Amino acid sequence: MVYLLIGQDSPAKDIELKRIRKEFLLKELEQFNLDILYAEGLSLKGLQERLLVLPVKSPKRVLVIKNSEKLDKEIKDFITEWPKKPYHNIILILDINHENRKDAFIRALNKHAKIIRFRENISLNTFDLSRSIEERRPDYALRVLNQLIKDGEWPEMILGGLRYSLENSLMSAPQVRLRLKLLLNCDIEIKTSKLKPAVALEKLVVNLCVLT
Repeated sequence: MVYLLIGQDSPAKDIELKRIRKEFLLKELEQFNLDILYAEGLSLKGLQERLLVLPVKSPKRVLVIKNSEKLDKEIKDFITEWPKKPYHNIILILDINHENRKDAFIRALNKHAKIIRFRENISLNTFDLSRSIEERRPDYALRVLNQLIKDGEWPEMILGGLRYSLENSLMSAPQVRLRLKLLLNCDIEIKTSKLKPAVALEKLVVNLCVLT
């Protein structure tokens, strides 16, 4: 089975990947039956070696290739022939950020792969983060936070955006003060402790999500 995940909505892709893993893999055995590879630097031999690894107490293994649009031609040719000589115990997931509709590789897989499309050029911001916190969705909020950090957003800007949203929210004054205190504590941790900014922000997001 081959999946094509096409688009740039990383949080939504993560949710779909989690769903696929849950469908085919037992949680306690996932570490033995899941491979996440990256197109950059991947050789055909390296891919074939991972495909030959047998599942551990499971009928299937899941193999994800990130940035699959950057795969070398010989690997694309090999995958294109997949339907003729399938690895029946492998769930192959090709994560593609940018789709070129003229790409022969994608066209060749259209008939045989399950294609799931996501939004292109999605731009997340601190308002998305604030909204997911207000909705008490810690899993999604952490994904948004990680995407903001990955996109180069400074911790100070993230805290500033959260502060602005709180100060303009419909919460009661005591609720706002409690949350602003958590933001202040996070800011102090980032500036004075050995805790990495990303870890401090993750802790803040989880704490905000569980507040009533």
